[in-house]
Amino acid sequence: MGTIHLTREGDVFVVRYDNGENRFRPDTLSEWHAALDEVEGAGNPAALVTTGTGKFYSNGLDLEWMLGTATEEERADYIPAVLGLMARILVFPTITVAALNGHAFGAGAQISLGHDFRVMRTERGYWCMPEIDMKSPLHPGMTAIIEARVPRQVAHELIVTGTRYSAEAALEKSIIDHAVPEDEVVSKACEIAAQYASKADPAMTALKKGMYPHTLEALAQRKM
Repeated sequence: MGTIHLTREGDVFVVRYDNGENRFRPDTLSEWHAALDEVEGAGNPAALVTTGTGKFYSNGLDLEWMLGTATEEERADYIPAVLGLMARILVFPTITVAALNGHAFGAGAQISLGHDFRVMRTERGYWCMPEIDMKSPLHPGMTAIIEARVPRQVAHELIVTGTRYSAEAALEKSIIDHAVPEDEVVSKACEIAAQYASKADPAMTALKKGMYPHTLEALAQRKM
């Protein structure tokens, strides 16, 4: 049984990541793309909501696997593959909404920024870029997607301080668009997505590419 589950609610497709901390791995990335292929192939009307399970939306990169059992070839391809998923979501031909059911850290937080809208649960869960505390650099594409989607000073703050933002704080900083109770996160995301399902079209990808050429160029870089 896979870890990415795709369901449809009217015109809205819901991708649910169900794999513990929902860290990205080569096998799960393949499942992500298969689900996105199905949504993209549905034509118009269509919209996309992504969410996680339990305490996690996504805890980002699987560094334990990458630095442990991954082969040299897998390590070389891993981060570019994650960045490729970010790029695909950033310019996806439907409206996209991230339903943040729990923690969104690192690459999981960056993936959420690739969506058109973000809805986050109140009371539990944080949005965070922890690299400063990990003493780890960011790939240029990761920095670029942050700078493209949040105000410049907020981007500076979240990168250099590693602040863990609650939903209320993330809303105040314009990192997310809505903060709602846990039982309303997915329904609110679907409500937003459904409003714009009729907009699905390859033209949307072209328009988004026109907005983010430098971000896409940075995401395509294979080296730090």
